Amino acid sequence: MLNFSNITVRLGGTVILDGATAALPPGARVGLIGRNGAGKSTLMKVVAGMLEPDDGRIDLPKDARLGYIAQEAPAGSANPLETVLAADTERADLLAEAETADDPHRIAEIHERLNVIEAHSAPARAARILVGLGFDEEAQQQPMDSFSGGWRMRVALAALLFSQPDMLLLDEPSNHLDLEATLWLENFLTSYRATILVVSHERDLLNNVVDHILHLQQGKTTLYPGGYDAFEKQRAERQAQMESARQKQVAERDKLQAFVDRWRTKAHSAKQAQSRIKALARMEPIAATIEDPSLSFHFPSPSELKPPLITLDDAAVGYGDNIVLSGLNLRMDPDDRTALLGRNGNGKTTLARLIASQLEPKAGSISKSGKLTVGYFTQYQVEELDTEDTPLEHMTRLMSDAKPAAVRAQLGRFGFSGDKATIKVGKLSGGERARLALALITRDAPHLLILDEPTNHLDVDAREALVHALNEYQGAVMMVSHDRHMLELTADRLVMVDSGRAKEFSGSLEDYTDFVLGRNQESKTRPDSNSRSGGNRKDERRQAAERRKQQADLRKTASRAEKQMEELGKQLSDLDRAMFDPDNATPELKGLTMTDLMKKRSDVQDALDQAESDWLEANEALETADA
Repeated sequence: MLNFSNITVRLGGTVILDGATAALPPGARVGLIGRNGAGKSTLMKVVAGMLEPDDGRIDLPKDARLGYIAQEAPAGSANPLETVLAADTERADLLAEAETADDPHRIAEIHERLNVIEAHSAPARAARILVGLGFDEEAQQQPMDSFSGGWRMRVALAALLFSQPDMLLLDEPSNHLDLEATLWLENFLTSYRATILVVSHERDLLNNVVDHILHLQQGKTTLYPGGYDAFEKQRAERQAQMESARQKQVAERDKLQAFVDRWRTKAHSAKQAQSRIKALARMEPIAATIEDPSLSFHFPSPSELKPPLITLDDAAVGYGDNIVLSGLNLRMDPDDRTALLGRNGNGKTTLARLIASQLEPKAGSISKSGKLTVGYFTQYQVEELDTEDTPLEHMTRLMSDAKPAAVRAQLGRFGFSGDKATIKVGKLSGGERARLALALITRDAPHLLILDEPTNHLDVDAREALVHALNEYQGAVMMVSHDRHMLELTADRLVMVDSGRAKEFSGSLEDYTDFVLGRNQESKTRPDSNSRSGGNRKDERRQAAERRKQQADLRKTASRAEKQMEELGKQLSDLDRAMFDPDNATPELKGLTMTDLMKKRSDVQDALDQAESDWLEANEALETADA
């Protein structure tokens, strides 16, 4: 049981948590969610005892062991296996004592306790956790100092899971993981038999692991039963009820106010008016549901190019003399939506950099459409934004030849309208910086978007906006992501990067999940694309691709009709001028008789009416398709 009551935290004069209260059942598996900046990590630190609240209290079971990842990643000369084993402090202390103890009774007690906690199997258990998080046997023996910060944070996560605390506190555990490690973690947590409180924006993890959602909004918490989909449904119902109650309250207030205004000055009804004034004062206003316009953003669609956009012919790529990938035979067309699968370190980013022209092939060839433009998003771009500049200054530098209105329009597509465009980047949240980076790389309406882990800083709602934006985008997409939900809704093709090769995976993402976790694998072969679940997924992806093509055709029709309307409208103006002001007629209309001009005008008007009809029909069809 974890109870917290009236937790209030102020940081730098700003109220982060404002009377947050919740009672979590014993053994509950709770997903803590909320918009970026809502205070999720702050609440987690309060629960972990790392931050003292300004008000309120935390009640935990006596002697409960809490597990929380420290901010500092482990380092030093110890290897990952040793680091993970050291996390079980009781085992480590007992083994150290066993080396020096000379009292036979104490030695017996030590070995009895070591048997109880299954100390003999600890190395194998630690190794299994490390393998699941991406460390093979060789990597487990390397010193911690040889790993990057992201890999060392994986070791910290492995150590936490190995220590088996009574209450597991996880703050965005998948941020440093690839898809394969994320799948393993989700599977591990599903079978973890203790209380879990996890901050996550991974919709699949929240649906498959947790049994409660704790929603943090405006400093307060609300507990919902079920996973994320259940929460979303309950929240929508709750918002609808609140909006209905608000509207009824507004009507009641108007009615009371009308009575007061009419009768407060009349002697015979003054008392009744006073009672209604008091009722108005006691009536707590119900806040209207707040919609965040920054959650709706879209990518500008590119000009049309004939396929293929890119063709790799037996290409090889690497760094210096080190070949990372070879035998690459890959084609990308304008409507392709490709997800690159495979563990970190297998070459997904290397392949993306080759496609983005940041690397040249070491062998073979790569051919590209002459007018191809590529937008390449990486986390480095988010981290390298100048914190002292504003979004407007960043975009103006890159669009130096564009008019201010065009610069503002591009920022507005990603939620940076009005004053938001002039806030220093240093004051933006991680999710806002990611959106700014996406705005910057798409300023030229690229034909191909390459997205390397675009969701790392985005909350659940922003990720849904990204999914929608990608499905609306009319260019090709190649992405690397551990967000399975996004991949399922946007990717039409899966390419597995493994063992120095990149080959299409013949199956659905659900099949790939089974393949990674070793489920339903009667043989060592990869899943067949004709499996029932794979077929259903492929049908869904094909239908999504067909919808995108249909929408693209409709947009082209609307655009073509709009241009025709503009040209025909100009022709009508010229004809009217020729009819009523012959001296200023255009050269090609001078000398025509009034009868000829009137006939020509009638033909142009008919063509304009048809163009308007085509434009209206295409836009109505687009609205229906978007609904």
